[in-house]
Amino acid sequence: MFSTPFSEPTSSFGVALAHLPPGWQYAFAIVFGLVIGSFLNVVAHRLPVMLERAWRLEVSEATGEPPDADGLPARYNLWVPRSACLHCGHVLRAWENIPLLSYLLLRGRCSACRAPIGVRYPAIELASGALAALALFRFGPSGAALAAFGLCAALLAMSAIDIETRLLPDSLTLPLLWAGLIVNFADTFANLREAVAGAIVGYLFLWGVYWVFRFVRGIEGMGYGDFKLLAALGAWLGWAALPQVVLISAVTGALVGLLATGLGRMRFQEPLPFGPFLAAGGAATLFCGTPLFHLFGT
Repeated sequence: MFSTPFSEPTSSFGVALAHLPPGWQYAFAIVFGLVIGSFLNVVAHRLPVMLERAWRLEVSEATGEPPDADGLPARYNLWVPRSACLHCGHVLRAWENIPLLSYLLLRGRCSACRAPIGVRYPAIELASGALAALALFRFGPSGAALAAFGLCAALLAMSAIDIETRLLPDSLTLPLLWAGLIVNFADTFANLREAVAGAIVGYLFLWGVYWVFRFVRGIEGMGYGDFKLLAALGAWLGWAALPQVVLISAVTGALVGLLATGLGRMRFQEPLPFGPFLAAGGAATLFCGTPLFHLFGT
């Protein structure tokens, strides 16, 4: 699985990286992953705020009333303003914004007010660096490795957002779906027909589960963002990967839910964001293939 022309180092990126010794290749991948992880932290924090601002503006235009002030600069996006402490507003200097290293040098605290920096920030950077190295290990110095890391980076950002806000933004899930179809024009992770079928089946499967659950229990069991995320994973990995993705997601979600309930971190019937578990199932299938599909398909 995944042995495609796109897996060869034919791109300029792959050719340049392939000429480096293996140790340097992994060092580059890890540093690159850490830098991207730092940007993913910005996305996870700011994108929900940007979406809420856009929603408030739409409400304001519909009602004719001015939008509520949120205490943030008028110009607020993924690039502006510069990163600052969430507690005191201290604008981070260059040396305070180095991925992972700054967190260690600052001992996890703001240099101005000494307020603790959330552990989520170094965790996402570490995970991003590890996923970049894993993509290089699995696919070699190739365009496929770069595409695989791009998928993992998007899944990481969406997982962080879903955990914090119970939201999987269309501005991430839908471009990810189209990106999967585009990448698979070259049969990178699945052929194009399997990718299109995966997008269709992925959406319809969870859509069907949603309505069955709602009919039986009278409540919503998941959000529409989960449908779109599974559709995106189907577009990247093909329809045959979806049973394994769903199985891994359901099992890990159930285990985490039971563990959290047992530890008193959540109530038994409290909803658990499903996006991170779909992301975990997708990443596991990306790197390990579909052994369960082949096991039960033979």
